[in-house]
Amino acid sequence: MTTEAEILVINGPNLDRLGTRQPEIYGHTTLADIEGICRDEAALHGLTCRMMQSSDEGEIVQAIHRAIDDKIAGIIINAGAYTHTSVAIRDALSMVEAPVIEVHISNIYKREEFRHHSYISGVATGVIAGLGPVSYRLAVTALASHI
Repeated sequence: MTTEAEILVINGPNLDRLGTRQPEIYGHTTLADIEGICRDEAALHGLTCRMMQSSDEGEIVQAIHRAIDDKIAGIIINAGAYTHTSVAIRDALSMVEAPVIEVHISNIYKREEFRHHSYISGVATGVIAGLGPVSYRLAVTALASHI
C-alpha cells in the first residue's frame, strides 16, 4: 500500500445534523468530528480520505460511480435511512471491486423493525453497527487490512 491509496467515506441523509440530532441515539459527536476521526485513522495506515455527505440518493450513487472510475481503494458508507430503502445505492455498491464497509452509529437491530433490513449489507465486505463514532475508526482499520 502506498500513501496514494485513497478511501471514500460516504454519509447519507441527516448525518450532517450529528451532534444535535437525537443525541440520546447518536451522541454529541458532529460530522466534522467523524471526518477528523477518519482522516486521523487513515493517516495511521498510509491512506487518505475523500469525504462526502448528501441527503440526495442520486448524489450518493454518482459519488460511488466516481469512486469506481477513480479506482478508490475502499469505501465506508453510512447511508442513513437509504440503508433500508435504496436499491440504487446497493446496485452502485455491487459494482465496486474494492472493499466496502457499512457503518451505523446506532445498533439498527435495537431500533424500529423497519431498520433491521439493510440493502447494503448483502454487497458489503463487512458491517459495523452500534459502537458510536468509533465505528468509523474501526471501519478505516478494517479497510486498511483489506487493501
